[in-house]
Amino acid sequence: MNASFPSLKMRIALIAYGALWWVMMPVILLYLWRRGRKDPLYSEHIAERFGWYRNRLMNPVWVHAVSLGEMRSATPLIRALLDRGETVLTTHFTPAGRREAESTFAREIAAGQVQTIWVPFEYGFSYRRFLSHFAPKYGLVMEIEIWPRMIAACHRLGTPLFMCNAQYPKKSYDKDTKGLGLRAGLLAGLAGGFVKSEGQRERFASLNMPNLHVTGELRFDQPIPAAHLDAAARVRQQLTRGRPTFTLTSVVEGEDPIYIRMIKAIPDAFFVYVPRAPERFDEVAEMLSAAGIRYARRSAVFDDALALQGDIDGIDVLLGDSMGEMYFYLSLCDRAIVGGGFVTKGAHNVIEPLALKKPVIVGSHIWTIEYPATEAIAAGVCAHVMTEEALISTVQNPPPVSSDQITAFYDAHAGGVERTMAAIEKALPR
Repeated sequence: MNASFPSLKMRIALIAYGALWWVMMPVILLYLWRRGRKDPLYSEHIAERFGWYRNRLMNPVWVHAVSLGEMRSATPLIRALLDRGETVLTTHFTPAGRREAESTFAREIAAGQVQTIWVPFEYGFSYRRFLSHFAPKYGLVMEIEIWPRMIAACHRLGTPLFMCNAQYPKKSYDKDTKGLGLRAGLLAGLAGGFVKSEGQRERFASLNMPNLHVTGELRFDQPIPAAHLDAAARVRQQLTRGRPTFTLTSVVEGEDPIYIRMIKAIPDAFFVYVPRAPERFDEVAEMLSAAGIRYARRSAVFDDALALQGDIDGIDVLLGDSMGEMYFYLSLCDRAIVGGGFVTKGAHNVIEPLALKKPVIVGSHIWTIEYPATEAIAAGVCAHVMTEEALISTVQNPPPVSSDQITAFYDAHAGGVERTMAAIEKALPR
């Protein structure tokens, strides 16, 4: 542990930050209530957010996966930890992450090997209760989640907290290192980090983060559900009717007009359209209807086992209004278009389509997936388009990509779980 953390400047900032959370508590509770009107899970188990729990695993490994993407990247690592005989506590901020954990590890939860809860709110008392109640051996924060009270409490109470599968995108790095640099300064309070690439290690090291290990990207080791592949194989020909097929994954607010214009410009193709957030399903359905696009919702034409049960005649788009079925949607396509790249918040994961040997197209903003998008573009398995016109042209005339190319790229970057498990052993205090 870094004995000089937190500095006087950081202590003052933490006091101000804590006061802000107290002032904002009514607003936070109102936010959860309003979100709970669309998704009831937001407003359930509220006591957990303040450090009160009914059950506990003693001395688990704690994995913080804020939402769905982080949980999916954590899944193969959690499997490896369980295989080693550990128990695992997962914490989340969004229902998508919690549901993914509860679904993926239902058997282990029933057996008392895994427990899933909300992450505590950023109050000192919440984390004191949390850490006292569970006494985790160590914590793994997935990706680039920086929670000041979490870091400060773990440092003060002696719980080793590591950033895992971590990257510091240049845009965030440049922003965080300007001015007082308080957010970047919090990294010194961590016990260490398991980062995706050598370039990322250098970025974190420049901010005095200790105990760094290059372990790669865990998503390359994600399990692929065979049931999703089988379900897609049964219906693909009937659904697509031999047309070139593209799956749009994790489409975010602000991009829909671009993709809808693309769909209308290419009438001889079939599209699977998957919004990133469930609260957008109805909104996107209304947009497709307003544009005169013939579509069907997955919930209307497939049953829970992904067997076709509705009318799909004449449709040009399947709207993926479900969560946790991305491999089914990807198995239906020839190529994937990864959402997020046409807004400044940045593109999402390109690894899932590549796992199924599907070439990828991404928009201009890839700072969020710097690794492995840069390497995938260089390897020719990912097309990087800068404009809407370039997107339409690429979809109409996609560059040739072989399965062998994708396999070679994927194999070169796999193995992150094994490297992370080995690095944890080295990184833990003796």
